Amino acid sequence: MKKIKLYSIFQRFSHWFQFLLILVLAITGFEIHGNFIILGFSGAVKLHNLAALVLIILYLFIFFWFATTGEWKQYILTKNKLYAMIMYYAKGIFKNEPHPVKKTELSKLNPLQRITYFTFRFILIPLMVVTGIIYFYSSINMGVKVNPVKLISIIHTIGAFVIVSFVIIHVYMTTTGHTIFSNIKAMITGYEEIPEEED
Repeated sequence: MKKIKLYSIFQRFSHWFQFLLILVLAITGFEIHGNFIILGFSGAVKLHNLAALVLIILYLFIFFWFATTGEWKQYILTKNKLYAMIMYYAKGIFKNEPHPVKKTELSKLNPLQRITYFTFRFILIPLMVVTGIIYFYSSINMGVKVNPVKLISIIHTIGAFVIVSFVIIHVYMTTTGHTIFSNIKAMITGYEEIPEEED
């Protein structure tokens, strides 16, 4: 095995900070919907809105970082080896077959990851921000019983469940490296271990 530097300090910080904010948003969101009581409705709403604001600010920094470092290129969608990746995750991974896509400093994401992370960062998160802002201001001005506000609330809630599902799958997928914690370790240290023959 050899180590390669894949993740900068900013990438690691923004990754874990984003995870923390999404966790806070999920917990407070479930409380707002009445699933349990920790902070109380008012406290949950305030913390939810604060975490959402911080997440928006974080994403402004992330998008600025993408634009100024060229990291946006990691998210360019491609069909190259897409079928191979689908087959790898469907059966190859369970047979300990070699990974079909080599991870390098210039290409950190395989085709399926590009689709998934592109959808998450550039579609799902903006959708949650827009629906959240519309819901926040509409509920203040019109009340939550107005039909358009209800629809926005439903879209926002569905998006939240998609994000929670993504996080669960993402955490599971981190265990599929050459050791169960190797991918998590890489997102802490910035370095990932890859077999020599993949170089």
